[in-house]
Amino acid sequence: MKLEFVGPASLLETGDVSYPAMLDGKALKCSFSYEALQDLDLDGVQTNALQLFKTHQLKLLSIAEQKILNGYAVGGAVHLFSHDLILD
Repeated sequence: MKLEFVGPASLLETGDVSYPAMLDGKALKCSFSYEALQDLDLDGVQTNALQLFKTHQLKLLSIAEQKILNGYAVGGAVHLFSHDLILD
């Protein structure tokens, strides 16, 4: 299985952030819920979803990669929600 995150990050109408990837040569849509992004902002001061994503990009893409490797990519997409976070 070959996974490559290609980006760039973009804001969806729902307030979530999308980050395109390629899985075995096919497009894969990765989306990160605004709630999950907020959960990573422990101080609660950042409200810009794209900035939250950029601040925590490595952690978020790592969690998305794990979901994909565990078979949670369905219909060409994987979605990351608050319950997927591994908070330190």
